[in-house]
Amino acid sequence: MSDEILAEQFETHREHLRAVGFRMLGSTVESDDAVQETWLKLSRSDTDAVENLGGWLTTVMSRVCLDMLRSRKARHEVTLDEPTEPVARDSDSPDPEDEAVLADSIGIAMMVVLEALNPAERLTFVLHDMFGMPFDEIAPIVGRSPATTRQLASRARRRVRGTSADHSESRHPRRVVDAFLVAAREGRFDDLLEVLDPNVTLRADTVAVEGAKIGAAFGGPKIVAEVAGSVAVADAFQGRARGAAPATIDGVPGAVWAPGGIPRTVFRFTVVDGRIVALDVVGDPESIGTLDVVLL
Repeated sequence: MSDEILAEQFETHREHLRAVGFRMLGSTVESDDAVQETWLKLSRSDTDAVENLGGWLTTVMSRVCLDMLRSRKARHEVTLDEPTEPVARDSDSPDPEDEAVLADSIGIAMMVVLEALNPAERLTFVLHDMFGMPFDEIAPIVGRSPATTRQLASRARRRVRGTSADHSESRHPRRVVDAFLVAAREGRFDDLLEVLDPNVTLRADTVAVEGAKIGAAFGGPKIVAEVAGSVAVADAFQGRARGAAPATIDGVPGAVWAPGGIPRTVFRFTVVDGRIVALDVVGDPESIGTLDVVLL
């Protein structure tokens, strides 16, 4: 197959691969990186014997995403252990209507919940429950038997449903701040509104407002000394926050812009009942020096 024909066929699957990647990784940037890596693997492979190119690409894309997820989790020392519960019976699987409702709820809350799953659970849940891939095709990707892979999906499904039912996981301050950062980077205005209290206030000190730190950290957000209201705050951060990293500020979940590991701008969040009610941006070096800032 010529390179030109191969490229044309790949393009017909690009959007599907991006959708798979986004649901696995929670980032359009990382998803595009995974798509590019999948293309490179395709261009270097002998695909003449491949009967189902879409399935082949999905498998390769999934393995690339799994490697990225494992690398991400390894930094937090998360292990991939085999499930110890009995293998789920067929009756444990959701009926088609319930499965469709669960799979379609891919808003910011779902993305936050997926982050709590280990890589094998997340990949299995996404491929099976969201894209309908059979367990016997997923099993080689995660290196498990089909029966164990089914159990991975079952365990992930229970965790997702449990979290969706009581919102305790997604309402935790760390999850709320992480959801805010993801929504800001991805430019998801409605998702920003979802985690902001309608009467949220944004306050920034003089250094943060006048200096170049805010621009470097957030790509030039429209921040003044004080902003009130969820729409105004969401507008200030939409499509930005690319330089901010999760951190704890005096033991409370927050974020920091720290080039070279040195905190230059600190973002302090006040979260009440699963919503951000206040956001303080600190750029003054002396003020930052009084804070206990721990990068995660």
